[in-house]
Amino acid sequence: MNKSLAVDQLSDTFAALADPTRRAILGRLSEGEATVNELAEPFPISVQAVSKHLQVLERAGLITRRRAAQLRPSRLQGAPLADAADWLEQYRRFWEGSFDQLEARLRSPEEGPDNG
Repeated sequence: MNKSLAVDQLSDTFAALADPTRRAILGRLSEGEATVNELAEPFPISVQAVSKHLQVLERAGLITRRRAAQLRPSRLQGAPLADAADWLEQYRRFWEGSFDQLEARLRSPEEGPDNG
């Protein structure tokens, strides 16, 4: 995949994930496909608002929607989430190293900047 296309996909993925309602919708869809009405049930917002969230998730490639008679059930798509997790994994060594350094500093205060 072209690196700039991958970055654009990541931007779309993270933009879609930035909203807590969309994250909750994805959590629900991780249990299986659902219609917009089923997805709207736990939220204090309209079905139309949930439908707009679904459009954002669909544009980001995080869900697919199909026609089943009058219904349009949504289904979670894992590939964009896997790509985001892979991207974040690149930084694991950095944050784990930062935590290791902090732990070492907290365990040996005699080597801190005031004493060493």
